[in-house]
Amino acid sequence: MRIADHMIENAVGVYGLPLGIATNFLINGRDVLIPMVIEEPSVVAGASFAAKLARAGGGFKAVSTASEMIGQIQVLDVPNLHQARFELLAHAEELLALANRCDPVLVGLGGGARALEVRLIEQSPVGGMLVVHVIYDTRDAMGANAVNTMCEALAPRVEEITGGRVVLRILSNLADRRLVRVQCTVPAEALTFTADGHLYPGRQVVRRIVEASALAMVDPYRAATHNKGIMNGVDAVVIATGNDWRAVEAGAHAYAARTGYYTALSRWEETPTGDLVGTLEMPMAVGIVGGTARSHPTAQVALKILGVSSARELAEIIAAVGLAQNLAALRALATEGIQRGHMRLHARQQLLAKEEG
Repeated sequence: MRIADHMIENAVGVYGLPLGIATNFLINGRDVLIPMVIEEPSVVAGASFAAKLARAGGGFKAVSTASEMIGQIQVLDVPNLHQARFELLAHAEELLALANRCDPVLVGLGGGARALEVRLIEQSPVGGMLVVHVIYDTRDAMGANAVNTMCEALAPRVEEITGGRVVLRILSNLADRRLVRVQCTVPAEALTFTADGHLYPGRQVVRRIVEASALAMVDPYRAATHNKGIMNGVDAVVIATGNDWRAVEAGAHAYAARTGYYTALSRWEETPTGDLVGTLEMPMAVGIVGGTARSHPTAQVALKILGVSSARELAEIIAAVGLAQNLAALRALATEGIQRGHMRLHARQQLLAKEEG
């Protein structure tokens, strides 16, 4: 309670959730134990099983971009939008220097303001406006506080340059400059299994997973559930490490709809040799320093278990877990059905509730 009192207002207790460890993960050539905080049955088991399947094909390969967040400054009542945009870009060097004075420690670690962009929105419910984007490298922090502080510091100068009125000064959770990409290959033979006396040949399982994935790519009703399965894995690790799962969720779903049509974050395809290959690309704004990651003792333990040395490495691991969970769900859906294993574990949960009652 002492820690909880410092984390939120009016704290009256601590709400506990199960902390489990997913196994079998081989990510970028390194064996990793995965701490997961989640109450839903079958997620930890599903991720562990899928990681074992992916291990047969060499595990997960992941890459990530720099930890660049976007700070937004909204400017209204601008006399001339096009001229103001020109002036802001002409003063970009000055504004970036001002941004970098906000956090000399972060700049000393190699972070800070990287670029300035200006979007012109000519029509909105309140008229025309400019939106200034400051691209800000937050290094190993998630970076919300650093970006928000920077935006507020720039606001008066932006008003002077544009002759307008600044309203919003805040980061965007659509962190599409901070992407992670992960891929895995599963040999067809690793997908062969028997359930209830029925044989599921590996090549058939590959084809069914590809077919199930195809629906999520073209139908938003399926894509929402498909992506929810990915987030079962992603959120569980984000929470375990003390990161903001709501920000990650918001960014993921906005990214899934970035073309104007909501679609799947992952894609599963059949290789020319008949094996299964899956890819996932999504924003991943997480950190290993600052915030809850620093103040919550369980989050600190989770980070030690993961053995990560940077926010980018953590992002790559989280995305691998998301892809693994997606594989586990699709394999079950495309073959014996999702309920067989899920409901067996759910029954245990119901039995526990009866005993406690």
